[in-house]
Amino acid sequence: MSFLVRLLLALGSGVLVYSSYEPLGWWPAGIVGMALLYVALAPWRARALKSSPRLRTGVFLAFSHSIALYLLLLPWIGELVGTFPYVALSITESLYAIVLGAGVTAAARLRYGPVVYAFIAVAVEWLRSSWPFGGFAWVRLAWGQIDGPLRFLAQLGGPALVTFATVMTAAGVAVLVLRGGRFRALVLIAVPAIAAAGSWASMPGDAADTGKITVAAVQGNVPRLGLDFNAQRRAVLANHTRVTETIGEPVDLVVWPENSADVNPFADAQARQLVDEAVSSAGAPVLVGTLTRDDVGDRNTVVVFDPVTGPGEWHHKKYLQPFGEWMPYRDLLRPLSPYVDRAGDYKPGDGDGVVHIRVPATGEMVGVGVATCYEVAFDAAGRDAVRAGARILTTPTNNATFGFSDMTYQQLAMSRMRALELDRAVVVAATSGVSAIILPDGHVTASTKIFTPAVLTETLPLRDRLTFAARHGSWIELTLGMIGWICLFVVLVAGRDGRAIRDRRRHQPHRGE
Repeated sequence: MSFLVRLLLALGSGVLVYSSYEPLGWWPAGIVGMALLYVALAPWRARALKSSPRLRTGVFLAFSHSIALYLLLLPWIGELVGTFPYVALSITESLYAIVLGAGVTAAARLRYGPVVYAFIAVAVEWLRSSWPFGGFAWVRLAWGQIDGPLRFLAQLGGPALVTFATVMTAAGVAVLVLRGGRFRALVLIAVPAIAAAGSWASMPGDAADTGKITVAAVQGNVPRLGLDFNAQRRAVLANHTRVTETIGEPVDLVVWPENSADVNPFADAQARQLVDEAVSSAGAPVLVGTLTRDDVGDRNTVVVFDPVTGPGEWHHKKYLQPFGEWMPYRDLLRPLSPYVDRAGDYKPGDGDGVVHIRVPATGEMVGVGVATCYEVAFDAAGRDAVRAGARILTTPTNNATFGFSDMTYQQLAMSRMRALELDRAVVVAATSGVSAIILPDGHVTASTKIFTPAVLTETLPLRDRLTFAARHGSWIELTLGMIGWICLFVVLVAGRDGRAIRDRRRHQPHRGE
């Protein structure tokens, strides 16, 4: 089959996978897209290696798939730093597809190529999500399955297992298209489906509740025009104070967004006064997102402010965004780009992501997990928190810089997946939207519009059950990834040896000559 047809399939597969992510959320498109990618890389006739692309062609096709996907998925980055860095990041993330393309092209020639496809895809995603600078887990395939049935596998193995099941199901669809192998295709599709159904059936429901807590998520909104930088910061804090004062019912906890008190209340008397007014009005502990400074340096911090005892425990953001909240190789890169010094110089925390709040009515101390904005993409942030005693989770976030882009919807999907994975209710509080209340089954009970002041109030379950993913999810990802790397090595070596044998046979004289 022609290279052009394969290229169109690869590009189309990237577009389809993009369509599975929020805000479109067409989860079947993710499966079909990954199936089309396999079709583009595989022989189109059984046992016909001549119909299979060369390895270098497979690499280019996989890169084309990825560049189409990331150019559509990541424009929100350009809202902050401009078009060139956004395109550069898309290209950089697509370079991981070199491994995927080579491995899958070689594996697709083998009998068990479709299963190997799933393992290699997880291995590549693991690498992309881990390295360099902590990786970029934002683009994991699993996030696009948040409304599909495979999402229920999250409580067994986290996003890595959801990705594996998605690609395995896609491989089954591809086998059906390529070879009509109904039995093999049925197995590849049925195994993830049965596992997901079993996971759904094993969800505990209300039986796992260990109490209730009434929570308010405050979205104060940000001023859009007409103020200088310092005035913007103070206006954001004043907005959140004002909206908090509109809470019309008793609550046990109020969650403010990341950077809601962008003026340090420990260093600025006016800022502290506004925070204290809000806490007093709420009559409950308030998680305040602010900026602090200590002996280590600047911190992105969430602090508990209690109406009786004042400031309490804090969470310093642990997983910082490279090239945004900190700049790798700043001195080296400064001469190359004017954007370098726009990045922050924040220092990461080292805690477990849990702060404790005192429930006003009972005096009970409750562990609250905090994953600030970018942290929600990282498995360890939520898992460490629940293992350390978090009975409810929060995602304070600041999406205002990214305007009306898709960023906030993509992030909300991650919070929903964490709820499912860890069996915890999640409260998302955003400066400008979308804020949301999420039940442990991933269902959103209430949400806000973008750039609209609002309060969301809900009575949510407290839980202390540890899911299998919370206990062992990192080992599942490690196992799937290592199998993927072993498969990659085997298929590339087998492919090289096979080509060598065919070359020797081609150059041997025929009998009778």
